[in-house]
Amino acid sequence: RYLLEQDFPGMRIGPEPTTDSFIAVMYGESEGNIPGNALVVDPKKPFRKLSRFGNAFLNRFMCSQLPNQVLKSISIIDSPGILSGEKQRISRGYDFCQVLQWFAERVDRIILLFDAHKLDISDEFSEAIKSFRGQDDKIRVVLNKADQVDTQQLMRVYGALMWSLGKVINTPEVLRVYIGSFWAHPLRNTDNRRLFEAEAQDLFKDIQSLPQKAAVRKLNDLIKRARLAKVHAYIISYLKKEMPSVFGKENKKKELINRLPEIYIQLQREYHISAGDFPEVKKMQELLETCDFTKFHSLKPKLIEAVDNMLANKIASLMNLITQEESNMPTEIVQGGAFDGTMAGPFGHGYGEGAKEGADEDEWVVAKDKPAYDEIFYTLSPINGKISGISAKKEMVTSKLPNSVLGKIWKLSDCDGDGMLDDEEFALAKHLIKIKLDGYELPGTLPSHLVPPSHRKPLQTVE
Repeated sequence: RYLLEQDFPGMRIGPEPTTDSFIAVMYGESEGNIPGNALVVDPKKPFRKLSRFGNAFLNRFMCSQLPNQVLKSISIIDSPGILSGEKQRISRGYDFCQVLQWFAERVDRIILLFDAHKLDISDEFSEAIKSFRGQDDKIRVVLNKADQVDTQQLMRVYGALMWSLGKVINTPEVLRVYIGSFWAHPLRNTDNRRLFEAEAQDLFKDIQSLPQKAAVRKLNDLIKRARLAKVHAYIISYLKKEMPSVFGKENKKKELINRLPEIYIQLQREYHISAGDFPEVKKMQELLETCDFTKFHSLKPKLIEAVDNMLANKIASLMNLITQEESNMPTEIVQGGAFDGTMAGPFGHGYGEGAKEGADEDEWVVAKDKPAYDEIFYTLSPINGKISGISAKKEMVTSKLPNSVLGKIWKLSDCDGDGMLDDEEFALAKHLIKIKLDGYELPGTLPSHLVPPSHRKPLQTVE
């Protein structure tokens, strides 16, 4: 709702758990709903494989279509609110985690939402997060309603969230958490306004870049599936080879299923496969229980060679094709809705701050602090109205900024490139030091509004 800036059919928002369905929010010329059973038979929609989860799920699945510009670039799957307690998990009537896993394998981004004032990760939420195993690079965390707590409480809430997530998500990397208040109402606590703005901007950039990376992500999924298929072939052919031709098939099947961890290690050594490419042992054992091992196929080396050839040679040329295609096409980013509100005008992120301060003013922005800078300048014994690099260095290093930063400031400030600074260039250097000390980035090239007045080229007029 926040991203679209528009209600969509089937939307229910409230402090209590409201959404009890999976809603696919997609672009359509007219507003309307498509129920789950009709959705999975539509060849134009990518949901046909969901029919295997049965009516209990399909009655809780729908597509909400509306003509919104944001949805021209991305589609959003709104999942049901996660509940605590065993009762809710049983009463869903379908395998909730399996459905989440199906979506997780196919989406570009997974966003986990937490409220700043109720952080508990319920059993069902924990199981849901575990179903995203293997998709860790897609996960982002949003700590919402952060304006409802003060700065001190927010710091503690953030720490508690990271601790809780660390117990559920077993990755060495720290998950990216975006902190803010993602709705269009006044902030209750404005102490962290700038933090919220910066975090929202980062989240928007992350979402906006998704359409550009879609082709690469699909290629990445293809490689992942090819590696899994190859390992699967080795496992299945090994089980087939070990089965007796006539007697004792059931006993041998049980023995092989129990020995699966050992079989994995044996195959790793024999074919030099990474342990991370193998499917999860417990899940594989459960699936093998219902299979007839005698119907498995033997290993076909030619097919394995074809997969190896694809991974070694074909993928590289495909990657080049994608790169060429992307460079020839216009850059596609998500537009419309909340994304437009942060781009233009004086409310864009960073407008009028740091190096951008004074961009829309007639007077040179450094002039207001120049008298103070002049006092320092004249203590450095200028000769012919200029100070040498050595004198400037003595003053500039008092900022304690590293030489790499001071060197960049010197390059930006020495407008005429004579290796010395006049009073205006020195004032500019001090202004750039202040910008860096205030936590802002330095510009790559000096913006026109920061150029000292005496170094500006006169405007040429045509008569």
